[in-house]
Amino acid sequence: MTASTSAAHVPVFQVSDLNIEIDSGTGPFAVVSDMSFTVDAGETLCIVGESGCGKSMTALSLLRLLPEGVRVGSGSIRIDGAEFLDMDQRQVEDFRGEQIAMIFQEPLTALNPVLTIGEQIAEAVRQHRSCSRQQARARAIEALQLVQMPDPDRRAVQYPHELSGGMRQRAMIALALACDPKIIIADEPTTALDVTIQAQILGLISDLQKRLGTAQILITHDLGVVSEVADRVIVMYAGRKVEEASIYELFDHPLHPYTIGLMGAVPRGGASAQAGDRLADIAGTVPALWNLPKGCAFAPRCPNAAPRCLEERPPFEEKRPGHWAACWEHDDAA
Repeated sequence: MTASTSAAHVPVFQVSDLNIEIDSGTGPFAVVSDMSFTVDAGETLCIVGESGCGKSMTALSLLRLLPEGVRVGSGSIRIDGAEFLDMDQRQVEDFRGEQIAMIFQEPLTALNPVLTIGEQIAEAVRQHRSCSRQQARARAIEALQLVQMPDPDRRAVQYPHELSGGMRQRAMIALALACDPKIIIADEPTTALDVTIQAQILGLISDLQKRLGTAQILITHDLGVVSEVADRVIVMYAGRKVEEASIYELFDHPLHPYTIGLMGAVPRGGASAQAGDRLADIAGTVPALWNLPKGCAFAPRCPNAAPRCLEERPPFEEKRPGHWAACWEHDDAA
């Protein structure tokens, strides 16, 4: 049984026992292991962790966009009950955009530099909808209006390099939403933007996602972002889930020492903030995925590690109602 699988209904998106491997000279090694989760319509699931923990590989696998030499070794990815991993390339291309779409981290590299913004959105619409060029262009303008693009008619005939970073990200969101997909995957969508624009883009994504009833998976390293938009959170470390809970449960009762460490690195605001406050950090670095420690992968960095942690990998278990973690320290917390 997984932390978020329910027998009562079929979720919009369901990932079960997903394992992602990289080929190397000495054989394959896992970059993501035993990943399972579900997402319902209108729900935002955030996947959080440091660089190198497997977040982006997970995101790319969900659209079958893994780079060469990386593959899904086993597992299941189901969209509205249909097995995505069993589809041929044509079916996959039909599903992308129409059922599932992605907002990439850097739109300047994700958008086609030789096509105008309007042409790119209209092209996606015509790929998935039976419509004329004029109708597709009208839908492109509608999509730009939906994401509150200033002067959408003008922006539609501009190229990506002619837009600001915030406008490019709005164009990327419009492209993702143009065909009304059921699932949006956003991989660090505000990393390259300044703080003010970040807040605008996150607010826009959240508002549109709730209004349209779209399921969303947000990949981020920033728990500050998570606190603003998430319904549920998965914390990843060294290619595995180490904690999963609702946003309120996670912030009120974090169980895994890694999650607690990440929270200590989030700046405090408001009345609780004091001059001279220092952010906590987590000693050490994420271990190489091809050379993981014998027991808990976090044990070498954990301030609470016991001998058992160094020898045995803890199972991912429900420690509190609806709150799952992989930690020996909380073995009796359920």
